Amino acid sequence: MVATESILQPPAEQAGPTRWKLWLSAVFGLVVVVFFVRWAAGGTKAAPPVRAVPVNTAAARVGDMPVNLTGLGTVVPTDAVTVHTRVDGQIDKVFFREGQLVREGELLIQIDPRPYQVQLLQAEGQMAKDEAALKNARMDLARYKSLFDQKIIPAQQLDTQGALVDQAAAAVKVDQGAVEAAKLNLTYSRITAPVAGKVGLRLVDPGNVVHASDTAGLVVLTPVSPIDVVFTVPADSIQAVMGSSKLLAPPVAVFDRDLAHQLAMGTLLAVDNQVDTTTGTVRLKARFTNTDGNLFPNQFVNARLLVNTLHDALMVPSAAVQKSPKGSYVYVVKADSTVDLRGVEVLLTDGDISALKGGVANGEKVVINGVDKLRPGSKVMDSAPAGSQVVAK
Repeated sequence: MVATESILQPPAEQAGPTRWKLWLSAVFGLVVVVFFVRWAAGGTKAAPPVRAVPVNTAAARVGDMPVNLTGLGTVVPTDAVTVHTRVDGQIDKVFFREGQLVREGELLIQIDPRPYQVQLLQAEGQMAKDEAALKNARMDLARYKSLFDQKIIPAQQLDTQGALVDQAAAAVKVDQGAVEAAKLNLTYSRITAPVAGKVGLRLVDPGNVVHASDTAGLVVLTPVSPIDVVFTVPADSIQAVMGSSKLLAPPVAVFDRDLAHQLAMGTLLAVDNQVDTTTGTVRLKARFTNTDGNLFPNQFVNARLLVNTLHDALMVPSAAVQKSPKGSYVYVVKADSTVDLRGVEVLLTDGDISALKGGVANGEKVVINGVDKLRPGSKVMDSAPAGSQVVAK
């Protein structure tokens, strides 16, 4: 009986390994199931959406594009007059305000006229005296002629009296000159504006004694309307300048230093007769009415001369044109809001506008801001404000 039980029941050391293998198989199977479940879930997960790149765009357009030459210039007056006195004397009164606009012939300064009024009286008195002597000499000459006709006096006496008349007449002429000189000095004591313009800061005050030999002058008078601008362009552009000068009054626009605001509009007046070899430029002069006073003498400005016009040119903002080793290109926004890289050839760039030779169609939008984040086929979102997507010139 004991022997039979030992045969039917396995030993304890044989049951332990079998149970351990069953648990190991169950854990392995559970890990495999979890892995495949997670793998299946990850494979069916949706891809993250493509984010659109915010950009600014502008529409290309076809139109007339002006061809300009721009050069740095200086505003210069047509005349700059330093007013001097022509007579010596003490200043009685100054009639102008500093910075005032005056008309030609307007009284500026009055010098004490009394010394010149005295000189005029003396000259007029001397002339009256000599005129009386001339009258007496002529009456004597008439008597001598009558006596000579009667053979009472010799011809020599008649000739002598005639010479005395001539001397008296000459003395009267000298007196006339003295009178006119005194009148002129009296006129010069009233200093008037030789030209119309703006007066600067005065150099003398009432009470000062001034002399005709003074070198400093009394005040500087500068015409401001009209006024000129002298500017330079490269010598390589001289043919274009000469071609434009054959037109009737080529227009010249003047801008501030930053080329942000137009100050005045005028016409080309003259082209210099030689090239400045030190700078390789040619000087040009333009004239402006300057009735609004926007141009100020010795002001630095940018002058823009119109030399030609490109008709039916395809224009885009210059900011849209990018450079690469292979040439110039632009990003064009397609109907599906993706971008296409287009190679272009730039014909002309004038400020913030460039004229292209093909590559873009009229009305197509080109990217002008945010280009550095784009690749061909990138999705874009136009963030330009309303009304800013048209190329204006």
